[in-house]
Amino acid sequence: MTSSTRSLLALDALGANGSYHALNHEVIPDVSGEPVAELSLVPSLFTDRTVAALRAAKPAPADERIASIARAGELFRNAVLGGLPPDEYCKVVSRVSGLPITMVANSMRVLHQAAGDVRRNVRAALPNGAVEHWQNDATLPGCATWCRRGEVLAVLAAGNHPGVHSHWLEALALGYRVAVRPSRHEPFTPHRMVLALREAGFGDDQVALLPTDHRTSDALAAAADLAIVYGGEEVARKHSGDPGVLTQGPGRSKILITRDVDWQEHLDVIVDSIAAEAGTACVNATAVLVEGDPAPLAAAIASRLERLPSLPADHPDAVLPTMPSAQAEKLSSFLRTKTGSATAFLGSEGVADDLGDGSAALRPAVLQPRRGAFEQIGIELPFPCVWVASWSPDDGVGPLRDTLVLTALTRDDDLIESLVDEPTIANVYVGDRPTHWFGAGVPHDSFLADFLMRTKGMSRTW
Repeated sequence: MTSSTRSLLALDALGANGSYHALNHEVIPDVSGEPVAELSLVPSLFTDRTVAALRAAKPAPADERIASIARAGELFRNAVLGGLPPDEYCKVVSRVSGLPITMVANSMRVLHQAAGDVRRNVRAALPNGAVEHWQNDATLPGCATWCRRGEVLAVLAAGNHPGVHSHWLEALALGYRVAVRPSRHEPFTPHRMVLALREAGFGDDQVALLPTDHRTSDALAAAADLAIVYGGEEVARKHSGDPGVLTQGPGRSKILITRDVDWQEHLDVIVDSIAAEAGTACVNATAVLVEGDPAPLAAAIASRLERLPSLPADHPDAVLPTMPSAQAEKLSSFLRTKTGSATAFLGSEGVADDLGDGSAALRPAVLQPRRGAFEQIGIELPFPCVWVASWSPDDGVGPLRDTLVLTALTRDDDLIESLVDEPTIANVYVGDRPTHWFGAGVPHDSFLADFLMRTKGMSRTW
């Protein structure tokens, strides 16, 4: 079927009064440039009215919210939503985002599990000594009550990975009404999730999908009580100092290997940390720091990664991300400008591998910066790209700062203590644990509830 005869999927906004097909829209293409969907873009007046309706609405009781989220997880994974059965949803997300289709299918399972675990994940953040409701008997003599910091949460979502949409489910569980502004890079997952939540029992005035242009998205964040905003360094700087905005930027996850550990025994975990999730997630390792000569480790990583096949994203054996050829070439050129004096064990000839259909696979890159050039290890790109650098105890924790996940292959307890104490390292995994590992009740970048909730003193005499 040609582009002129194929009908486009309609991704309407989902406002407080139901589905809304806007006059202004954007055509969403796949990685080969073929149009796939038409995304409605709503104006600021529509977002303002929707946020006002969400703020005026009252949340359902907590047990009902939890049960509805669990039902939504089942629907998300198994039901036909927005005209798309699960397998068709996976195909379209893969085609548009360039993510391997098996990865998208696995993300469906992750989101389903997150919906089922939402009560446990939320309660893991409950402060010791606090209760969840003022009518708890513990408030009679007096105690702390866990309370929302606001009523409406705006989520300006990322499109690099479907899994980002597991986090804001916790806000719904806590009684927030949520307005999601989807990424135009991948709007299908949040659209499907909001449809599932509404079918599972959440009212239209409880959770909304508001596709907008960038200017209107800023207005949405300002209109809500709190906002989660995904983006790069520019976004983080823009919202720095605003206590009502939680920024989610680059992960810059890392692995540290000290001399008392033989990296050859842990090569599987190292490579998996780099290449799992097609190297697109914030929890993928973008740097490996090793005490001693990094060259043998870099060569071993390159030997593993160069075997990965270049395939279209919807191929069942695909493991690398794809994107439009011109965009891939631009990214490849950017990497070359950043390589400088680094030694390229993989990727010296570029990383864009044209697939002949207007798209290109992004091949892995393995680079070794010169000794002390730690600024390069902070370069994070959306494919398996890793900087393998030399580290010594004299360097301390400095090169390891600003890290979402740090896997520490070391038996040095004093060093581990320093890593745990470092405020800019969000998660520390000691031993044979890949950086992308996640367990129920384990925070991603602190608990989301640390941002959404506060404790309030409560005492009753009746």
